[in-house]
Amino acid sequence: MAPFGGAESVLAFSAVKLCVIGTGYVGLVTGTCFAATGQRVVCVDKDASKIERLKRFEIPIFEPGLEEMVKEQAASGRLTFTTDLAAAVRDVDLAFIAVGTPPTHDGEADLSAVFAVAQSLAEHATHDLVIVMKSTVPVGTNAQVQKLIAGAKHDIQVASNPEFLKEGGAINDFMYPDRIVIGVRPGHDRARRLMDRVYHPLNLSNTKIVWMNPESAEVTKYAANTMLAMRISFMNELAVLCEEVGADVQSVRMGVGSDPRIGPQFLHAGPGYGGSCFPKDVKALVAVARRHGIELELADATNRVNVRHRSFVVRKLKKQFGAELQGKRVALWGLAFKPGTDDIRESPSITTIEFLLNEGCEVVGHDPEAMGNIKEMFGDSIKLVDDAYDAVVDADALILLTEWREYQYPEFERIAELMRTRVVLDGRNIWVAYKLGEQGFDYDGVGIQSDTV
Repeated sequence: MAPFGGAESVLAFSAVKLCVIGTGYVGLVTGTCFAATGQRVVCVDKDASKIERLKRFEIPIFEPGLEEMVKEQAASGRLTFTTDLAAAVRDVDLAFIAVGTPPTHDGEADLSAVFAVAQSLAEHATHDLVIVMKSTVPVGTNAQVQKLIAGAKHDIQVASNPEFLKEGGAINDFMYPDRIVIGVRPGHDRARRLMDRVYHPLNLSNTKIVWMNPESAEVTKYAANTMLAMRISFMNELAVLCEEVGADVQSVRMGVGSDPRIGPQFLHAGPGYGGSCFPKDVKALVAVARRHGIELELADATNRVNVRHRSFVVRKLKKQFGAELQGKRVALWGLAFKPGTDDIRESPSITTIEFLLNEGCEVVGHDPEAMGNIKEMFGDSIKLVDDAYDAVVDADALILLTEWREYQYPEFERIAELMRTRVVLDGRNIWVAYKLGEQGFDYDGVGIQSDTV
């Protein structure tokens, strides 16, 4: 007697063969993690040099644990890399599209790479296939892709499976998901069956998958990121109000976040949100709504607040030093948009550096992972140092922008000796409890009363 109720059941949960097109952040994490669940995965990218580097285990992004996992899965034979899409799709059940969808000038997502890959998959498919939209795309893209490949020789169904990966915690998010959103059309039973199979190792409790139609899945991705971005922008606006009226945004956050209907996450005031998702997705949601004649005013305001708030550092410096910042030496701790990544896309550090350079400041920066990317962007216009304490030598001000763990309890006595002027702007409010004012620093945070710390 066959286990699990017969041969059909065994087949239903056998390993799935899949390919992932695009070896950027989402594609590489997705392919590697699927391989770790026992699937056979081919990762495809048209960038030959990138594929060669991956074959040598040279990971193009920093994500904790990813390099080790890539090596392990490649050694097992479950994870391979190629530039040959035609060969990769020849023997797979599922093809995940995980290419970039950068914003256009009007905020919409550029879908040219998505459409090009979909057409290529349809041309090279040698059997029935399921294409899975993993890239972040606006509502209606699934339908466009399904229409685009309508003339394929084989039956190709298109599912939508948006990603919800946090940079710095992507592997854990994938392997232990809060939810798995999958959009399939009525009648696309093969797509639903294969998606159920490929996610079975991550859904043993049968409680993780949220089934819906593709349009709902596409909106869900943008809605989730926009709602989180709204919380950040709202707290940053409240921080400005708190400074004016004598309130403390930290206390407000705890008071508001303790309400179970609200919760504590994404309520920290700071220098504004960044990264590859929030800025792009908020603007894309606004743009696609406008295309349909709808104004998403809350989402639009969320973006405007974020852009405006990024100048807060310069405003605070001018409050400290007066209108003239020419020649001031400013140390920046933290250049990535968040800890645990080397990603500087839309990072508050970029805007801050640009503001400071325009004011004639000398900028010295440090970050555990992101200095290479900043170097590519700014060249020699700023100085980058390997030791965080070297950044504060003769500095007129120290600005914390990213709350890396190594910055959370620095040697303030040493910093005081090294700085020329002891001005500290804490963009993440992680030093509030240290009473730096009592140690001779002119300390300021975001939405706090500087005369009490």
